[in-house]
Amino acid sequence: MLKKILSISGKPGLYKLLSQGKNMLIVESVADGKRMPSYNQDRVVSLGEIAIYTDEGEKPLREVMALMKEKYNGAPVDIDVKKADDETMSKLMAEILPTYDKDRVHIYDMKKLVTWYNLLVTTGNDDFSEEEKTKE
Repeated sequence: MLKKILSISGKPGLYKLLSQGKNMLIVESVADGKRMPSYNQDRVVSLGEIAIYTDEGEKPLREVMALMKEKYNGAPVDIDVKKADDETMSKLMAEILPTYDKDRVHIYDMKKLVTWYNLLVTTGNDDFSEEEKTKE
């Protein structure tokens, strides 16, 4: 599911991929359902391609979000990321993923993770199970 959820640089929130055109993507905001084009010059990243650095390597974002969903019983995280201090965010991250790399995972990344998780859970896009493998 996370492969079709996109983050577009310079645009707030997350977007679902609806279709692809010749030089653009048609996306829909996860938050409000508004559709819009995303062009080649936009930096678009699929959440399925993102991973969190750990002491053992990298952990896919879907696995980290699944851990968050398990810890919070499918409810949003009750922290206001705009007001949360660095210590609060570090403590939260250590509870969710104790082996996260403290040197390479920044507070900004933690806040983005919580924001994305909360958005996905509140909009019902909280299926963080393993992505289906495409048949070759």
